[in-house]
Amino acid sequence: MSRDYRGKAAIVGMATAGVGEAPGFSAIELLGLAAVAALRDAGLSTRDVDAVFAATSSHAFPTMSVVEHLGLKPRFFGGTNVGGASFEFHLLQATMALEAGLCDVALICYGSNQRTAGGKLASMSEAQWHEVPYRTRHPITAYALATSRHMAQYGTTRENLADVAVAARAWANLNPDAFARGPLTREDVLAKRMISDPLTTGDCCLVTDGAAACVLVRAERAKDLHDRPVYFLGAGGANWHRSIQAMPDLTVTPAAESGPRALEMAKVARADLDLVMVYDAFTINTILFLEDLGFCPKGEGGRFVSDGNILPGGRLAVNTNGGGLSCVHPGMYGMFLIAEAVAQIRGEAGERQIQDCNLALCHGNGVTLSAQCTAILGSQAAL
Repeated sequence: MSRDYRGKAAIVGMATAGVGEAPGFSAIELLGLAAVAALRDAGLSTRDVDAVFAATSSHAFPTMSVVEHLGLKPRFFGGTNVGGASFEFHLLQATMALEAGLCDVALICYGSNQRTAGGKLASMSEAQWHEVPYRTRHPITAYALATSRHMAQYGTTRENLADVAVAARAWANLNPDAFARGPLTREDVLAKRMISDPLTTGDCCLVTDGAAACVLVRAERAKDLHDRPVYFLGAGGANWHRSIQAMPDLTVTPAAESGPRALEMAKVARADLDLVMVYDAFTINTILFLEDLGFCPKGEGGRFVSDGNILPGGRLAVNTNGGGLSCVHPGMYGMFLIAEAVAQIRGEAGERQIQDCNLALCHGNGVTLSAQCTAILGSQAAL
């Protein structure tokens, strides 16, 4: 029989560091800055941490690197690495460990200097050996394949894709911390250089530096550490393949399973959600995930976006920080989904703040639409 983890843990510390460009810092140094700031936000120190969860594209053994750099001695640790979806899954793992009494203070963290280190993906993200003869540009070729299939099957257009980028930029223009700000039109995106047909540079995420970290404790302790704790309500994961060649259907992602699992654990309906944060490494991601998470019918994602539904003031608040397309994307973006959800639920999002934000969905994506994890966070009022 499954355990009920709804509301059993809460985020009491959250911080980012080096978002955009952070010359002179290594990936682990940026991670350390975010971790210490998150602990400070919670009124805690490194001495209080007894569980560490981490995944990076820079370290083969991330938790070991983290504990060495920060001088930690955790009694529980988890280095699950399923790409950008890792951190949403870490929320579930940390909550389970806290509820089981295996730890008292859990740190989840990530850091990357991808931009100032040269903008290259780590070797663990490169194409697999059987893909090499096709001269793929990893990972964009995989996403271009999924995009092409969605266009052929459902009539999705390049204009629909461009409108995803335009919406992300509109939100970024309300966020002073977003790396890419300024005017962006559909025509601008369509006119950008083609990288892997049908995706242009405007359909691709940023390459930035950045780190983020959060601190979780059991719910009964949360209010002693922060006046606005953000509660873990539920999460679900799904992993169907590694290589895009093994993806059962290029138009259906594992989000179709992870989303319902998260909603079931959280005991909430889609209509209850105030904020939706999805991993938008490419414009097709937003369309696929909105469909697979049930916010619009399969095949209707492009039209849903082009109807203005995800723009500021639209029907659905999506990627309110500007997303990976316009805010930040340092190799793995999943921690920044959590950071924005926490900011919105706490009421700390400034000009982009959603009114009465009590329930947020964070959807992480790993590798080439391979692993997905969905997490639901909420305020005290959502419990």
